[in-house]
Amino acid sequence: MPVGGLLPLFSSPAGGGLGGGLGGGGGRKVSGPAALRLTEKFVLLLVFSAFITLCFGAIFFLPDSSKLLSGVLFHSSPALQPASDHKSGPGARAEDAAEGRARRREEGAPGDPEAALEDNLARIRENHERALREAKETLQKLPEEIQRDILLEKKKVAQDQLRDKAPFRGLPPVDFVPPIGVESREPADAAIREKRAKIKEMMKHAWNNYKGYAWGLNELKPISKGGHSSSLFGNIKGATIVDALDTLFIMEMKNEFEEAKSWVEENLDFNVNAEISVFEVNIRFVGGLLSAYYLSGEEIFRKKAVELGVKLLPAFHTPSGIPWALLNMKSGIGRNWPWASGGSSILAEFGTLHLEFMHLSHLSGNPIFAEKVMNIRTVLNKLEKPQGLYPNYLNPSSGQWGQHHVSVGGLGDSFYEYLLKAWLMSDKTDLEAKKMYFDAVQAIETHLIRKSSSGLTYIAEWKGGLLEHKMGHLTCFAGGMFALGADGAPEGMAQHYLELGAEIARTCHESYNRTFMKLGPEAFRFDGGVEAIATRQNEKYYILRPEVMETYMYMWRLTHDPKYRKWAWEAVEALENHCRVNGGYSGLRDVYLLHESYDDVQQSFFLAETLKYLYLIFSDDDLLPLEHWIFNSEAHLLPILPKEKKEVEIREE
Repeated sequence: MPVGGLLPLFSSPAGGGLGGGLGGGGGRKVSGPAALRLTEKFVLLLVFSAFITLCFGAIFFLPDSSKLLSGVLFHSSPALQPASDHKSGPGARAEDAAEGRARRREEGAPGDPEAALEDNLARIRENHERALREAKETLQKLPEEIQRDILLEKKKVAQDQLRDKAPFRGLPPVDFVPPIGVESREPADAAIREKRAKIKEMMKHAWNNYKGYAWGLNELKPISKGGHSSSLFGNIKGATIVDALDTLFIMEMKNEFEEAKSWVEENLDFNVNAEISVFEVNIRFVGGLLSAYYLSGEEIFRKKAVELGVKLLPAFHTPSGIPWALLNMKSGIGRNWPWASGGSSILAEFGTLHLEFMHLSHLSGNPIFAEKVMNIRTVLNKLEKPQGLYPNYLNPSSGQWGQHHVSVGGLGDSFYEYLLKAWLMSDKTDLEAKKMYFDAVQAIETHLIRKSSSGLTYIAEWKGGLLEHKMGHLTCFAGGMFALGADGAPEGMAQHYLELGAEIARTCHESYNRTFMKLGPEAFRFDGGVEAIATRQNEKYYILRPEVMETYMYMWRLTHDPKYRKWAWEAVEALENHCRVNGGYSGLRDVYLLHESYDDVQQSFFLAETLKYLYLIFSDDDLLPLEHWIFNSEAHLLPILPKEKKEVEIREE
């Protein structure tokens, strides 16, 4: 067939075009039935354009269209996601997690494209069905009602923005109350004293190398001997400095504390044009500054904490008041992680603001911080909980749940922790938080907690009614949580929760003990004849995480069973043998290997949490007594707010 016959729309009437030159002589149009008149060409073009528009419109207007395009049309797997979301392989994945445990998400094996494709398709179907339901509900409303709802939403958001931008007229004077239990006594037992001194030496090694190679940057690369900066903090600098302040203070590293304070005064700047993780900046920076203030009384820490709190308020500018996960610090524009279900916010992220924001209201005299986090509770209490459980995803626009995935590990963990600690921090007057916590724990026991064939108790993950028999390192904090809450448990249940905490501690110890390095993997499984062992390559890394040490610390304080000190010392020896390098401490890519493969990141939370919990395990109980202090999710210290100083009173109905 002549080319001119194939391309009738491009033939040239003057003969100089492709169709004219090849389709017939002398520049005349091709004659016969193959030739089309101008009007016919125009009609054909219109039909063709409409067809293309329809096809691409159907794709791009589906919910989560970007996921559909990347996950279905191009068959991408989690391993092919952008670096901000996921990196393939054990080493890269460890780097990703090293940039912040706080993504708080668990991902499937990057080497399993069929499972990834199936998961993408299921997510698309679920989001599409939800969008159809929402559209149907909207169409049932009268046009006037729809218009009124839109105007009300716009008015509410505008009012919130104006209110948040109202300048703070200076901080009110406060009477600094000398903290209780911050002066460290030497343990009477010589062996315990020696072990505690060793942990302090570990802190000095980590701090001195950070100071020498990465001072003022966020984290240290101990192998490369340089700085490491995570996108989670945007352009904010000094994460390790702020995270380490209270650890330096309680270890009586006074010169180092003064160095850190001077850096905060002179260099800590929140006026940056960058996107940050609201959750991470809150628990590390706001929490670290609040803790430093309550320990030292230095006004610069209160001032900086409140300044940063104000910067985070625009994250709450959503129709429901559920905050965005990510916030541009300059523009105040927020968004959620692109991988989160249907643009949802994450339970562990928006549920881990309460403690810090209540203290911000207390120290600033401005109730707006407390109001923001109390509204989160209001939204949650209006929602129906599937089987009494809290899904990990909640849409900030509709105020409705996303996918019904439930986890006490990544994506869910610290939400439950903060319910319990909100009650404790309120001097046990926040009865709403207490009820929410114990109701949630009861549902978790019923639907998630299981026992292996050899008797190991573990917490599985719940996905739309089906259990995945996997437990993450992040989930290991729950042993300490159950034990800490035992004293307030329903009648006759206190001993049960203390024993449950001990069982979780034992399981997590087994996850450490069953590796070559004697350090726990990122996740471990209970299926296919396997118990407390990581079976996927992308779950075998260890990034200096603190959750197991956290549970040991609570279990030691509440039971004084010597095995918790024994297990903690095993972890110290493993850290020294496998993670310590000349330039600091590094995470490991695979804890089952005979030889170390380093990820080259010294996480800021290693200084804030892991070393602090270890130090407390080998200290007397009168150092930071639990009846006077609460630890936030980054192990930063917040005092109990006495009844007369509470900003918000909650009463049980």
